[in-house]
Amino acid sequence: MKKVTYILFGLLCWAGLYAQDTFGIIYGPYLQQTGESEATVMWITDRDAVAWVELAPGDSTHFYAEARPRYYQSTSGRRHIGTVHAVRLSGLQKGTSYRYRAYSTEVTRFEDFNVTYGKTVATDVYRSKPNSFTTFDNGKTSIRFTVVNDIHEKNDLLADMLGDVNGRNPDFFIFNGDMCSNMQTQEQTFDGFVKQSVERFASNIPFFYARGNHETRGRLAFDYLKYFPSPTGEPYYTFRCGPVFFVVLDGAEDKPDSDIEYYGLGNYDSYREEEARWLESVVESEEFRNAPYRIVILHVPPLDDNWHGSLEVKRLFLPVLNRARIDLMLSGHLHRHIYHPAGQADHRFPLLINSNEHALDIDVDMQRINLTVRDREQKVFKTLQFPRK
Repeated sequence: MKKVTYILFGLLCWAGLYAQDTFGIIYGPYLQQTGESEATVMWITDRDAVAWVELAPGDSTHFYAEARPRYYQSTSGRRHIGTVHAVRLSGLQKGTSYRYRAYSTEVTRFEDFNVTYGKTVATDVYRSKPNSFTTFDNGKTSIRFTVVNDIHEKNDLLADMLGDVNGRNPDFFIFNGDMCSNMQTQEQTFDGFVKQSVERFASNIPFFYARGNHETRGRLAFDYLKYFPSPTGEPYYTFRCGPVFFVVLDGAEDKPDSDIEYYGLGNYDSYREEEARWLESVVESEEFRNAPYRIVILHVPPLDDNWHGSLEVKRLFLPVLNRARIDLMLSGHLHRHIYHPAGQADHRFPLLINSNEHALDIDVDMQRINLTVRDREQKVFKTLQFPRK
């Protein structure tokens, strides 16, 4: 009996040691909030760790040619400990390619000023080509991007919608809401669309995320900005790439705050009121007014469809946008393709509502916006052109 007990004890110890050795990166890295002089590298580890990124120029030198500068994730001067890592790279040169390596060192014990570290893991730059990215250049006269929405964790659908990423080589992607059905757990959310995005492009090409109504649901939804940060600290924000100024809006939920589905947690009406005030300041800014093009991304379209969210979005946002010389609005939510030219449905700008089984490939130059709608078999469904105003 004692022999059996010793064997079991030994097996348990071996299992514990083995479990400690499995520390690693479970999701990512994926790029967020890229601009002219900055980018954020995100990844997830399975246990608490400190994190940093080593950065190298996008030249022909080997990554190990010299010690590369390190960028740390820190809060108020103190390095961050956790499983969700967001390292902001700043002071970069516009329109410039960089290579990077993401590092994490496990924190096995943290008591006051006594910190014990475990294993260090990193993305591979020795046997594999390092991950890379290119900063934006707002002086560029043309850009290319792809938009998908309403995937609802269907990885086969997402794979079809992404298409030939390498052949098209977009500057970035936009996920226009409802990429997952809810955000209940990290595993569900990341396995639903982020993991495949990383495998296809997201370690080297950034995606910008417009929150849909389904991303407001579930326990993990409280941490939405922890995984998908924005420069405003809210799911609504702006960014510039080449000749286009983008306004990313958040329509939030589509039912009244009192609906039973929100379990008394809904406060979206006052949230949208605050967002509308922010939008007023955006359209008055020089950056917005002086941009050659202005494109709005909004998951819930502003329509008279008798749903509370759509009606509130129309009431609050549409008056501001109608006087702001918007070139194009891109929405989703309805799971079907609808196109309203400027002047229809009370919009002074063209509104394209994309279905969940179409992708939008968009090329912008100084003459026009060229938009191609393709289906999951990569066949062209529709093409549209919007000349520069």
